[in-house]
Amino acid sequence: RNGREAAAAESSVPLLEKKADGVLYVEGCPGCAVDRRKAANPGIPYGTFIYVWTVTLCTALPISSLFPFLYFMIRDLHVAKRTEDIGFYAGFVGASFMFGRCLTSTLWGIAADRIGRKPVVVFGILSVVIFNTLFGLSVTYWMAIATRFLLGALNGLLGPMKAYAIEVCRPEHEPLALSLVSTAWGIGLIIGPALGGYLALPAEKYPNIFSPDSLFGRFPYFLPCLCTSVFAAIVLISCIWMPETLHKHKVSDDGNQSVEALEAHLIDPKEEVGQSNSSNTKKSLFKNWPLMSSIIVYCVFSFHDMAYTEVFSLWAESDRKYGGLSLSSEDVGQTLAITGASLLVYQLFMYPSIIKVLGPIKSSQIAAVLCIPILFAYPYMTYLSGPGLSIVLNIASVIKNNLGVTIITGTFILQNNAVVYYP
Repeated sequence: RNGREAAAAESSVPLLEKKADGVLYVEGCPGCAVDRRKAANPGIPYGTFIYVWTVTLCTALPISSLFPFLYFMIRDLHVAKRTEDIGFYAGFVGASFMFGRCLTSTLWGIAADRIGRKPVVVFGILSVVIFNTLFGLSVTYWMAIATRFLLGALNGLLGPMKAYAIEVCRPEHEPLALSLVSTAWGIGLIIGPALGGYLALPAEKYPNIFSPDSLFGRFPYFLPCLCTSVFAAIVLISCIWMPETLHKHKVSDDGNQSVEALEAHLIDPKEEVGQSNSSNTKKSLFKNWPLMSSIIVYCVFSFHDMAYTEVFSLWAESDRKYGGLSLSSEDVGQTLAITGASLLVYQLFMYPSIIKVLGPIKSSQIAAVLCIPILFAYPYMTYLSGPGLSIVLNIASVIKNNLGVTIITGTFILQNNAVVYYP
């Protein structure tokens, strides 16, 4: 009997590989496989960072792509009895996405910690493909509300991708990893409105290509949504080769798998689980002031950033008698495209050096102070016209959005440094 029990216990123990530095890798654990690659390759994992960038872009594009055409979409759905009421109904459609995310983001984070990052990412991208496409085909106001709500509720990508970005790289590359998340997020919030502005109402803007009786003529807001969904489908297919980073076993509090700690867990798992639970119960995220303060700053600035993103296109396209710039959707799209390109250059080549010199707190503080005069300068642009207006507007947009990404990335780093991960 004792021989059979010993054989059964031995068969349940995973194969272990001990390294010279005391780190232990469990055979068959995806997280250990990633850690092994990080130890063997000290360079920047550009290949894996592509997943971080493209997946984050998938969740950012649908958020803002509807802003340029939402006013006209609500008008064509005939839900508003007066023209003055269009903005009222449009606000609910725009807010339904974030309301869905607010309800489920924590649950998706918990799911990613239990079943893995990859399943949550795949499901989130699939929801983008389905519900973003259905939103473009909306024929009633409540269909638009429902599809946007489900798109937000089932799209739990941002939190898991921030964790994934940290897990696939060495500690010295974490600022670059988190800057990729915020860069892709910022570019998505910029390129999204550009897509909506250029591709909405294609039968009116490009009558030589799209006829009023075609699919895009009958559904005038389907084309920008379709482009986003096609991009998401391509990313979804590429995620087949995306490596999982979740550890399938317990690790020590500092994130390293020591031989003694893991062998103790394998010998007496009940005792180890009890110790782990007692340790976790002593820690409360709500009492972690560095974490909570960075979350508060992130919430405040995210409110500011989303408000700026929504207002910018409407302000630039409004008539000058209402305080706008009377620009066309193509002009706004060009400005946003230039800004998106600058974000990519800034985050890849400038931000890592800035964060090394100033750190996340000081760089965020300086960026927040510089945002104030930039925002105060926007109303005075109405006195400009011609090439001068274009140059000043592009410069202001580039500076404002790069400063915003600096603050967002800084808060990401502070949040990451304020907690201990328990894979």
